[in-house]
Amino acid sequence: MQNPTNLEKLTDKVSQILQKYNSLKDENNQFRTELESLKAQNETKELEIEKLKEDNILKDLEIEEIVEKIESMLS
Repeated sequence: MQNPTNLEKLTDKVSQILQKYNSLKDENNQFRTELESLKAQNETKELEIEKLKEDNILKDLEIEEIVEKIESMLS
C-alpha cells in the first residue's frame, strides 16, 4: 500500500473544498432566484391588496350615499 504524499493530500483537500464551494454557490443562486420570485409575488399581492382597499372605500361611499338617500326619503 502506498501512502499518499502531502501534495496528493493537499490536492484532495482542495478538490473537496472546491466541490463544497460550487455546491454552496449553486444553492445560493437557487435561493437568490427564489427570493426574486417571492419578491415579485409579494409585490403582486400588495398591488392587489391596494386595489381591494380602494374598492372597499368606493363601496363604503356608495353605501353611505344609499343610506343618505333612504334617510332623506324617510324624512
